[in-house]
Amino acid sequence: MECVVQGIIETQHVEALEILLQGLCGVPKERIRVHELCLKSGPSLAVPSEIRLLCDLAQPTPSWTVRHVGGAMRGAGAEQISVLVRTMVESKVSNNALRFFYSLGYKLDHELLKIGFAFRFQRGAPITVTVTSANKMPKLHATDEAVPVTPGIQMVEITAPTAGDNYNEVGAAVSSFCEYLAPLLHLSKPGVSTGIVPTAAAAAASLLSNTGGANTPQLLYLFAMSCFQMTLLCEADAALYPLHEHDTEVL
Repeated sequence: MECVVQGIIETQHVEALEILLQGLCGVPKERIRVHELCLKSGPSLAVPSEIRLLCDLAQPTPSWTVRHVGGAMRGAGAEQISVLVRTMVESKVSNNALRFFYSLGYKLDHELLKIGFAFRFQRGAPITVTVTSANKMPKLHATDEAVPVTPGIQMVEITAPTAGDNYNEVGAAVSSFCEYLAPLLHLSKPGVSTGIVPTAAAAAASLLSNTGGANTPQLLYLFAMSCFQMTLLCEADAALYPLHEHDTEVL
């Protein structure tokens, strides 16, 4: 099982997000270049299913992984936490896996090339943050000709492995980390559209303008958080003390 949240960010702000993540995680980033093939079962299989074959092209020798994402947890417990808890199983496979699944009756539904980076670290739980652009191919398996599906927008996903007896603790760890990224993006359960946060441009500009120094990532993070907190205070003041027409009169 895993806990997961997702969000989107404009490509122009990804550099600022990378700086922020580097300061928060304290680990080197990993390059992502993955050819993802979505396979769906054909009529010959009794139970409909969907799997994803992932070919890691960032390695000197490409490696293959098969992943199956199951249903999300339901019930009162699932509604009370801010992350999605779902079943997920994956395993390394050989480079003839595609042919093998074709022989079982699976058919290719679509394929994507995902390009970006990831940070893997420990913060109350093993957490992975991925920032990727999804690219489609004009011809079958033509990864060199891939073009962005949503130009100017990238997907941010945070996942953490969990089990049936500790998803509350893991979910809390993921939610806590999401708060640190709030100046740049909002993360929520997959399928819940949140859009671009209004503070993203200002926070990104602050992060990119403050460079240099041994503790730059930490200082930039604190600066961005202060900008975000100031925005929240201004919004709260506006709600408590709405501006009336006579307030704008010049005495």
